[in-house]
Amino acid sequence: MTEDAALEGEEKKTRLAALASEADTLRPELHRYAARLVGSVIDGEDVIQDAFARVFATAGSIPPDAPLRPWLFRIVHNRAIDALRQRSMRRAEPLETAFDLADIGAAGPEDALIRQDTVLIALSHFAELPVPQRSAVILKDVLGESLADIAALLDLSIDAVKAHLSRGRARLRAVPGMRSEVAPPPSPEVLNFAALFNARDWDALRRMLADDVRLRQARRPEISGAADVGRFFTYYAEYPPVRLEPAWLEGREILLVSTEPADSPSYFMLLEWRGQKISLIRDHRYATYVIDGADVMPAA
Repeated sequence: MTEDAALEGEEKKTRLAALASEADTLRPELHRYAARLVGSVIDGEDVIQDAFARVFATAGSIPPDAPLRPWLFRIVHNRAIDALRQRSMRRAEPLETAFDLADIGAAGPEDALIRQDTVLIALSHFAELPVPQRSAVILKDVLGESLADIAALLDLSIDAVKAHLSRGRARLRAVPGMRSEVAPPPSPEVLNFAALFNARDWDALRRMLADDVRLRQARRPEISGAADVGRFFTYYAEYPPVRLEPAWLEGREILLVSTEPADSPSYFMLLEWRGQKISLIRDHRYATYVIDGADVMPAA
């Protein structure tokens, strides 16, 4: 290996290390954006997992002096748009229409109040907005990005960003706050899983795994197969004790995880079933940010 090749290899390693560090630091912020864009904290984390796989697959194409933050946001944005397109939820909006209803010069003391209110809006409400409005509102009011940075990310002019921001804010304020106050009861399968987990009956839990079961955790590679996934319970046997409680999130059954003695839940698990066997475990132990702002309802 020549000296130049060795130097180039070291520079690439340094660049990849910087990318990994920046990606890990930005992960909660990127999730907040993706979750609101797709209207789901669960699907938002799937977007992040998919985006990060692409990030490291294409890391060699990043120009040496390119700032990493906007590059990472661009990839997450594109993956979220792909997810919306697959669900046929993407709504287009001509820019001329946005300008018709927007006061692009409006910016005053109420901006802070608008931003405060927007952070508290249910994720599902963002789905009421066309994608350009949704992106502008999330980036400005939830994440506090500058208009110039938003314009660069969305490939729009600053005036167009202001237009989408103004109209998106107006639409969000008009969305009624609807939420069922009564959650359904938990399924027998989830109740049984929680009871066995809380009793620390790890062997019984392993017997519930499908042969081709998969385990998905943020910041960890996905693993599959009952033998390898079964070690998941071995790790929990060695951790400080936690307790599972059935709950509902975005119409899906989840298991809230709290430390013992009982504390407020810090993350959740989500199981997928094939008959009486578990086919997928999503464990958010290493992505506690996913539950932030989530509209969780404890099971009846």
